[in-house]
Amino acid sequence: MKVATNIFLFCFLSFISCSKTKTDNNNKQADSVLMHILTSKTKCFSLKDTTIKFLWREDRFDEKLKGTYNFIVINENYCKSITEPEKAALAYVATFVGNECWWENDEPNANRTNLKCKILSALDLGCQGSEKHLSFLRNWFKNDKKCLKELENIPSTPYTSTIQDTFDKINLTIKGNTIKVWYKASGINSRDELNWEWTETDYFKFEKDNLQLVKVEKSKNKIIK
Repeated sequence: MKVATNIFLFCFLSFISCSKTKTDNNNKQADSVLMHILTSKTKCFSLKDTTIKFLWREDRFDEKLKGTYNFIVINENYCKSITEPEKAALAYVATFVGNECWWENDEPNANRTNLKCKILSALDLGCQGSEKHLSFLRNWFKNDKKCLKELENIPSTPYTSTIQDTFDKINLTIKGNTIKVWYKASGINSRDELNWEWTETDYFKFEKDNLQLVKVEKSKNKIIK
């Protein structure tokens, strides 16, 4: 009888110990999740007044094509230290203008979300229209209904399209809580032998954890002969 009692006490104490350990582990996991949420919500980004030359074009020799061609060049050093608000402003602008985009594996997938574009790749945002790309922008523009609406119908235009456009220059300027993205772009309609160019400046207002597109200044298209 004494042996049975001892066995019962041992099992009971072991159960109490295991339950306490499990509870402590659950509490630690809950605290960890809560801390992650609080950190994410209170994460602050500071902007520094500056002007950055982000994109330009240069003639470069291509080993595959065995010739010299005019290519987009991106400020890779700047991309290494870019803040998320600046990345969001540039990514939003880049979403709607071509920048040497081509399909991964050389052909589109069923929903055309595998279009690899030079700017989004440099910003580490995946392919045009991918979940990584769109979720990032939707989070940063969550308070801008117009921008969210625009993101519902984004283009998926490879560089071989008959009608397309592309960036020639992009400069980014920060002053206070305003991020200004100025760019020059050009377009082509190879079927009708038409070429044009324009400039645009997009003004974004930065507020703690979101951006809003507050003003757009766009020139008229200039026909190039």
